[in-house]
Amino acid sequence: MFTEWAKQIQAPFSRFSPLAPRSDRAAWEQLDEHLRQQLITNGEACLGFPYPVLTATDFMTFSRTGDRDTYQEKLFAKRMALNHLVLAECVENQGRFLDDILNGIYSICGEAAWYLPAHNSYLRDTPQLPLPDVTRPVLELFSAETGAILATVDYVLHDVLEQISPFISTMIQDHLERRIFTPYLTEHFWWMGDGHSPMNNWTIWCTQNVLLASFLGSCPDPERKAAIFQKACQSVDYFLAEYGEDGCCDEGAQYYRHAGLCLFGTMEILNGITGNAFLPLFENSKIRNIAAYIMNVHVDGPYYINFSDCSPIAGRCNAREFLFGKRVKHDSLTRFAAADYQASEDPLLTREHNLFYRLQTVFAHKEMMAVESHKENPPIEYADIYYDSVGLFLARDHHYCLAVKAGDNDDSHNHNDTGSFTIYKNGRPLFIDVGVETYTKKTFSPDRYEIWTMQSQYHNLPSFGEEPRIMQMNGPDCHATAVTCQLGDDCSHITLNIAGAYPDNGIQSYLRYAQLEKGRRIVIEDTYHGNVSPVTLSLMTCEAPRWEPETSTLFIGDLGLCQLEGAAAVTIEQIPIRDARLETAWPHDIYRTLVEFEMGVLKLIIC
Repeated sequence: MFTEWAKQIQAPFSRFSPLAPRSDRAAWEQLDEHLRQQLITNGEACLGFPYPVLTATDFMTFSRTGDRDTYQEKLFAKRMALNHLVLAECVENQGRFLDDILNGIYSICGEAAWYLPAHNSYLRDTPQLPLPDVTRPVLELFSAETGAILATVDYVLHDVLEQISPFISTMIQDHLERRIFTPYLTEHFWWMGDGHSPMNNWTIWCTQNVLLASFLGSCPDPERKAAIFQKACQSVDYFLAEYGEDGCCDEGAQYYRHAGLCLFGTMEILNGITGNAFLPLFENSKIRNIAAYIMNVHVDGPYYINFSDCSPIAGRCNAREFLFGKRVKHDSLTRFAAADYQASEDPLLTREHNLFYRLQTVFAHKEMMAVESHKENPPIEYADIYYDSVGLFLARDHHYCLAVKAGDNDDSHNHNDTGSFTIYKNGRPLFIDVGVETYTKKTFSPDRYEIWTMQSQYHNLPSFGEEPRIMQMNGPDCHATAVTCQLGDDCSHITLNIAGAYPDNGIQSYLRYAQLEKGRRIVIEDTYHGNVSPVTLSLMTCEAPRWEPETSTLFIGDLGLCQLEGAAAVTIEQIPIRDARLETAWPHDIYRTLVEFEMGVLKLIIC
């Protein structure tokens, strides 16, 4: 689609000038005063910031121990500090922050690599090299994003940087040429796409940031700009080929921010440099569905339906969701995004690395804060939905949200979770998907499924046999079969067979039926046929469960209860949560209830 569309576009391209530079004082001075003061305060906190040196041994820590944080925390801190200082200078316009901004630019340009040690390889799924080759930069997520950051800094501060010295912009341009444009046009990194290999959020995230680095005025060569434009459009098509017409992101809500929203960013750049030539593509049904996905998987407050590596706390909406909604003319999405922004604990994105996103937020802030989603407009109603492309079933009423993941165990950021369900009651998690721990070297290695959060026995799924129990395996052949679903005003349900996700042929059939009876209850009924026993169902909760055998009732904190019909034995385990990433979603220990089948049918009635 994009490649063919691009063939109609004739160079030269316009400069991408979406937001006001510092020199546009009218734009900066019309900002909300509280917002202006907060941006200055954030910048003041970074005055004299000691930009850390990224040493060779810092880089080698990943290959030596598997630790990603030692290096990347320093790398990210430098970029966040620079962002704060640049925004404060744009608001205040007195030069108070310029010395620290210059130190940040020079510090980042002095780094041996702009990319993470975990990404230091030239071929997909090959071992990472212990140190970077400065003569052949790797172009990946954070090198591309660093290029976008420096291009944005030069864009918004170009006039004052030129007054200090023209060599500042020259230096930025030189590093962009060597680290971004040359490898982009002369190397093939897997995320660029080839029409055969599977893509993920990397494709569009990197593409967006290469375009930002190129078209915010930092790539002066018209022929190179044309080549970058054509290659970027091809990568967008490879990215879109991974999506079904329904627009479902198989990486989950958290990765929508790097996938669907980076598609929006890419389209904005392509549209901006071609005199709105790409504007009609915002009306494409797949792109409109991609935009709406984030609203459809929202539960309540900070919670989203999650699976794979996605966290249930997937982050609040911001300007990008709001602006995407406006572009695709989706009123409910814009109202949803504005309301979520208004409820955000960090509306100014103080921990965001990408300066362009922060600028979008600054200039959309007033409009987003002015949206009165529930006063002037009716409340947003979430419809039941089945995303056939991924196998994601969602049903809701005023108290419950039921999600079931059919599909397969071959998703990007995959967990072995085919057939697992999550349930929320009154906006609170009742049965949970745990998510993923802090990334380490093991996370994206052949040993991935040794990590407990990746395993089916730590999802709301059955395991078979004695310890060690038979769990699901990963791969495209490990998928649900015989999937049927029905969405209705009074009742919505799904049926699926997940036996094929397990490696033992003795597991002949495992039918799961999940139903939301609107305004009443949720019923999960599992029916097993096979000769592998016992069958043990895992139930994951964040509230402490209490088993009452006399009534066959599992009480889940003060939130709800689950009646079990056909349970032979129930055991409750407490799982300590000590990982920083998991603690963002689960601030205390979580629980696994193991329910052993008495016969071949186990029924859960949840209310």
